[in-house]
Amino acid sequence: METIGLRRLAVGQRAVITRIMTGGELGRRIRDMGLTPGAEIEVVGRAPLKDPVALRVKNFTLTLRNNEADQILVTPVEADGAS
Repeated sequence: METIGLRRLAVGQRAVITRIMTGGELGRRIRDMGLTPGAEIEVVGRAPLKDPVALRVKNFTLTLRNNEADQILVTPVEADGAS
């Protein structure tokens, strides 16, 4: 499967993080939340105006604004677990 931006995932879709495209304070904050390359995530919800997005990662739920989600590249995981 192709690598896409996290924001393009639909609610209920799972993916594996492949790359964090920012450094500095924002990059550190993203990584501190457990969003690191190789981590599997699932989009569990979106606010009415599509911002922020709620993610499930490592047994907890967190939210990201779209400008943060745009910095994360993922590879979607198919329903059977294949990526």
